[in-house]
Amino acid sequence: MRTQSPRFVAQLLVCLVLIAVSTASASTPPPSTPNPVISLAYQEFYEANGKSLVRFRYHVENFAEFPDSMFAAAPALPPCGKNLKASRTWVDLYDQAGKRLQGFCAFGKASDLNSIWFALEEGVVPPSWIYIELTDRQTSTKFKSNLAETSL
Repeated sequence: MRTQSPRFVAQLLVCLVLIAVSTASASTPPPSTPNPVISLAYQEFYEANGKSLVRFRYHVENFAEFPDSMFAAAPALPPCGKNLKASRTWVDLYDQAGKRLQGFCAFGKASDLNSIWFALEEGVVPPSWIYIELTDRQTSTKFKSNLAETSL
């Protein structure tokens, strides 16, 4: 039996280590982005333009599972009105029938998901349930939340 040179053995070990490292990283899938989980935080009564309004404020319970990069300014994507630096991901609120109630296109970080809301004139019956959709415009991916109540 012939013994191999130390240099050959060292090269073989380096190759084995590189294969092990590349295989380990290739077998680890990237973390998946969940659907948002929303809940009504509180109702806020206020006046604007001589009208009495109710603002329904919501929290996204799992906001920390969304990377801030999803909400970074995306000037290469179409603008939101006159906002040329709209965020990569837009947030829309809908009633249970799919009617759009409100939208946000300029969040800067995932924690901004805890400041979503829609408003109605006081006395107007709100929808029983709402949901949100996050639209990642860079990847053309939508994330739809659970249905959340409009009453505490």
